[in-house]
Amino acid sequence: MPMRTECKNFESRSYPNGDTVRKCNLDLAPDAPWRCPDNCSRFERRLADVAWTHGSLSVGVTPPEPSSLDDGSAAAVLDAAEDIVNAIGADVRAEVEAERSRKPGFFARIFKRGR
Repeated sequence: MPMRTECKNFESRSYPNGDTVRKCNLDLAPDAPWRCPDNCSRFERRLADVAWTHGSLSVGVTPPEPSSLDDGSAAAVLDAAEDIVNAIGADVRAEVEAERSRKPGFFARIFKRGR
């Protein structure tokens, strides 16, 4: 089933360089931005904009589906990318905590921020 742009969990965001992100905020559409799962248990129709007329900033046409969606390789690539990001999560958190626990800088000591 194509992405359900009328679902309240669907989000589309365009950037100044022309890139557009189309996704499910609940991460339930493994083939986003092309497909939502059939009979998604979390589908909820948007209520705030029912029967509104959208201007030029509304969600555009869904991009054409790549042929690799049928064999599951697109979802496999996205899963692998997610695994990479999750694998470095602990390292990033440790770096941030180490940075926060360092001795405060000169101006922070003078003005005693955070007290």
